[in-house]
Amino acid sequence: MSKETFAFPPELIERLARARSVAVLTGAGISAESGVPTFRDPGGLWERFRPEELANVQAFLRNPDLVQRWYAYRRRLVREVEPNPGHYALVELERMVPDFTLITQNVDNLHRRAGSQRVVELHGNLLRSYCIDCGRPADEVDLEAAAEGKPARCPTCGGLIRPDVVWFGEMLPEEALAEAYAACERAEVFLSVGTSAVVYPAAGLPLEAKRAGAYVAEINLQPSAIADEMDALLLGKAGEILPALVAAVRQARNAG
Repeated sequence: MSKETFAFPPELIERLARARSVAVLTGAGISAESGVPTFRDPGGLWERFRPEELANVQAFLRNPDLVQRWYAYRRRLVREVEPNPGHYALVELERMVPDFTLITQNVDNLHRRAGSQRVVELHGNLLRSYCIDCGRPADEVDLEAAAEGKPARCPTCGGLIRPDVVWFGEMLPEEALAEAYAACERAEVFLSVGTSAVVYPAAGLPLEAKRAGAYVAEINLQPSAIADEMDALLLGKAGEILPALVAAVRQARNAG
């Protein structure tokens, strides 16, 4: 799809072109365009389990070897995909804006791989892990030991190693959530990209930004649960819309 295909609201382009503070929220939609499978996709052994049966503390303590192997499997899948044009467009937008915050619900590390610098990971990062007892960060090699049939343990204290992601029933990291809310308060423009807006508190961030005075735009294949509250709704693939949007903003900045 060509850049000329998109007719962006003039106010969105004008505001982005002059904005000194921008916040972006991304969800599973942008990663899906890179081919990242969700944990609900079929995958041999794992078809026998529901995500809720594996992604929680109780399951981990009951069968750490099984849970560690599931996450080792998911990490291998993530490494096989690459950031898409939507990820790279956000990197370019970050370079244009003095105060830019990228808030993501994704744990696949694709934003960082693309080159984004100011990333707030609300749900953690699949490629990080740590000891549940002493908190020591764990090398990925430690977790891969689970594939040998025994739980990976911390070499310092012997505690179990878990992935640094938010599991069902856990609170979001306080520091990350505080940083996200602060970005919403400062933002002049807020973009919500590829998220269905049904999982709170992340789903409420666009509305927090709007209440604070930001112009809020949604980019999605289908309207989200809060689409009616947005100032602009852009339907389509993030990998097509974001590059075209950034190109239009760059043109407006150069013209101004």
